[in-house]
Amino acid sequence: MNCLFCEIVNGEVGGSIVFEDEVSTAFLDHRPLFPGHCLLVPKKHFETLTDLPVELVGPFFQNAQLLAHAVKVALEAEGSFVAMNNRVSQSVPHLHVHVVPRRRKDGLKGFFWPRNKYADQVEMQGVQKLIQTAIATIKKQS
Repeated sequence: MNCLFCEIVNGEVGGSIVFEDEVSTAFLDHRPLFPGHCLLVPKKHFETLTDLPVELVGPFFQNAQLLAHAVKVALEAEGSFVAMNNRVSQSVPHLHVHVVPRRRKDGLKGFFWPRNKYADQVEMQGVQKLIQTAIATIKKQS
C-alpha cells in the first residue's frame, strides 16, 4: 500500500514532526493555511474516522486536544480550527485531523481557503520547534 502519511510515520518520507507517541504522529502541513497548520494522524493506517477502533478514539482525540492547545500557545493565536474530512476532500486516504491556528479577521471565510507555502525550510523548522516546545511545556504542566 502506498500511503504518504504511513511513509511519514515510518520515517520513509521526511515530515516536520511536531509530536509523536504510541498512538499518533503530528507534522506540519506542507501547504498550510497559516504557519503552524498541523496534521495529526494515527500511526496505524485507517482511512476514516469510522475505521478508527473505539479504543483509539479517546487517546487519538486527547492528542488532538493537546495539539490544538500547543498550536495556540506556540503561534500566539487567539484560537484554533480543528477539522477532518472523511473521503470527500480527503487528499490522502489516511485519517487526519487538521489543527490550524486562528486569529480574528485572519481572512478565512467558509470553506474556500487559500493554501500557502512556508517561505523556506528555515521558517518551517522555526514553527516546528515552537510547537514542539509548547507540547513539552504543556505536558510538564499536566
